[in-house]
Amino acid sequence: MPTQYSVAGNVATIRLDNPPVNGLGHATRAGILADLRRALESPEVEAIVLTGSGDSFSAGADITEFGTPNAAAEPSLRTVIRALENADKPVIAAIEGTCFGGGLELALGAHFRVATGTSKIGLPEVKLGLVPGAGGTQRLPRVIDLATATDMIAAGTPRTAKSLADQTGQRLFDLIVDHKAVDAASQVAQHITEGRNLPRIRDLDAPADTEPLVAARKQLHERSRGFLAPLAALDLIEKATTTPFSEGLDAERRTFVDLVAGEQSAALRHAFFAERAARKIPDLPQEIDTRAVDTVAVIGAGTMGGGIAMNFLNAGIPVRLLETKPEPLDRGIHVIRRNYQTQVDKGKLDATALEQRMALLTPTLDYADIASCDLVIEAVFEDMDVKRIVFTTLDEVMKPGAILASNTSTLDIDAIAAVTSRPGDVVGMHFFSPANVMTLLEVVRGKETVDEVLATAMATGRRVGKTAVVSGVCDGFIGNRMLAKYQAAAKVVLNAGASPAQIDFAIEGFGLAMGPFRMADLAGNDIGWAIRKRRYAEQPESPRDAISDALCEMGRFGQKTGGGWYDYQAGRRDALPSATVDALLASFHEKRGTALQTFEPEDIVQRLIFALVDEGARILEEGIASRASDIDVVYMSGYGFPRHRGGPMFYADTVGLDTVLTSLRRFAPQGWEPAPLLVRLASEGKTFNQR
Repeated sequence: MPTQYSVAGNVATIRLDNPPVNGLGHATRAGILADLRRALESPEVEAIVLTGSGDSFSAGADITEFGTPNAAAEPSLRTVIRALENADKPVIAAIEGTCFGGGLELALGAHFRVATGTSKIGLPEVKLGLVPGAGGTQRLPRVIDLATATDMIAAGTPRTAKSLADQTGQRLFDLIVDHKAVDAASQVAQHITEGRNLPRIRDLDAPADTEPLVAARKQLHERSRGFLAPLAALDLIEKATTTPFSEGLDAERRTFVDLVAGEQSAALRHAFFAERAARKIPDLPQEIDTRAVDTVAVIGAGTMGGGIAMNFLNAGIPVRLLETKPEPLDRGIHVIRRNYQTQVDKGKLDATALEQRMALLTPTLDYADIASCDLVIEAVFEDMDVKRIVFTTLDEVMKPGAILASNTSTLDIDAIAAVTSRPGDVVGMHFFSPANVMTLLEVVRGKETVDEVLATAMATGRRVGKTAVVSGVCDGFIGNRMLAKYQAAAKVVLNAGASPAQIDFAIEGFGLAMGPFRMADLAGNDIGWAIRKRRYAEQPESPRDAISDALCEMGRFGQKTGGGWYDYQAGRRDALPSATVDALLASFHEKRGTALQTFEPEDIVQRLIFALVDEGARILEEGIASRASDIDVVYMSGYGFPRHRGGPMFYADTVGLDTVLTSLRRFAPQGWEPAPLLVRLASEGKTFNQR
């Protein structure tokens, strides 16, 4: 049974018991209501405690029921909550652990709430393209500070119970305890005066000061990029302050129903499940043994190496940071400390934690000092000869069984592994810059990589908070291989007469955080230039990117040099129009005799996004990615693809593969053929996620 009922003295306890997170599926809802009625009908029961089990009170709705009859089947969560708040015996919610979404809405329906201070409290529905559907937008603003409620509902930001209880005037929690919330709730029940009117949050006055909503609305308009749920949530919070409770509740339900049936919520639910699917490697047994990773070495103390090291320090794993010379080593350590100090200054980290993390870092100039580490990650310059030298040395010094990982973003892992006597221990662990911030980790499986090394790399990525996705070996792996086609499509539009600003505007309007040219300026145009020069050498017949090469020959590498595709003022990141780039483009068009074209934003979006899709189809067919959803995870986690679009492959499924194919053929140069998998699926009326 998904609920457990017990009585001790005059207190009945209803315990949610639906592992792993006590999701509020239909059976659980029915169990709560049946147990509540049993307690209300029992003459020996004078109070009721509602609690969870395991590490959760409840993490909310069972989203696997969305779109099924059970989602709307009675008793709905609204029905259960109405029964709780109308009960003629006191109901006390005892919260320990996670209390999210419908779980918090359930607790808000109780008359009293007791929680452990460390419990996580939140309404994250917006992250699934939804709003709370059982009164959360109407009840929460009545019991905590309106600005905090707005952040929790419209941004989905969780809080600890203690931080909420510390607010002046809060009415969310009646008692905060260190542990054993159920025992404390039972004691609270004993002190409730017989005959006392039982408080209902719905009867409380709404906040009068709505100024926080004005600021929130301005911020959301700037950031939403077409994402509907945050602004819809804000509208409902505003209703909580201006309309009767019942009207706000009805508006909330209508909004929930509209959003749950929409494409954005479907895309975000796809993202949710795709991230979980990415953890599973189809040809690996689920219970495979992994190697212990208790100490880590990072080779290279530059921006990437330092960021990688921070991930492990944050997880409490000792790191030995190796450089070839004292100056870059000292500089790297200084940057790591400065990054932590910035977190302290912003209140995100305390000074003690800073020193604890720095104490785990051991700098060294000697390979012998890293020999005993369980995992070593190379993060040196992206040059095959340099990496071969590093791995030859690692093969000589590292202990047997150590995992040898490369952070290469494009180079052949098999060629790197071939210089060692233990290619089975070699794996790619491609972190994304800045490595201490970006969540994506591409785990690159070489042809010799043994299963337990691959499984260990995946588990280690999750341990340090990364979203890990397995890729096969090819130039650029999943993400950068597709990015090259996306950038090439952008250059085709540029060469035909569009400006960098026009292209970026269209792509940012679609929902990406940055267009291709602003992104190139941020990452550094010299990085792409180095990759192009390598490819020119390897494939002399390949076409040249004349405009980009000319830009780099001028030293315009982006923000770090004060100019790239845009101009930048010192100390600022605002992309400003560049007369230099305008002149460069005008010269190019004059020399080529370009017949300048005009482009609608939708044309630009289709050219660039569908170029991603076509290359993704090739990657899928070649087995570089196991699933279309893995490609989506890579692009949402590492490249700023809007989650409310679900990733490039899901987006293609949404608009229809026949539409994608028609557009690609309309834009394609003479002789180009789309990916065979795309052609086949479109002809069969299938999708990437149904193949």
